[in-house]
Amino acid sequence: MKYKDLILVKFADNIRHKRNELGISQEELAFRAGVHRTYIGMVERAERNVSLVYAEKIAIALNTTISELLK
Repeated sequence: MKYKDLILVKFADNIRHKRNELGISQEELAFRAGVHRTYIGMVERAERNVSLVYAEKIAIALNTTISELLK
């Protein structure tokens, strides 16, 4: 697996984990982040290469930071 793929999978897994930890749905996360629900699904499946702007929106919606989502 390429490094790009690894970081997308790690980011996706951490978003899903944090979302589940908060007990919110993809739809609720999308609402909080101001994005479409299908976008969150694609991010959580590592199908989207998220821009920094959207990574920050998602991190804020999850009450965390981008750096925490990349650990």
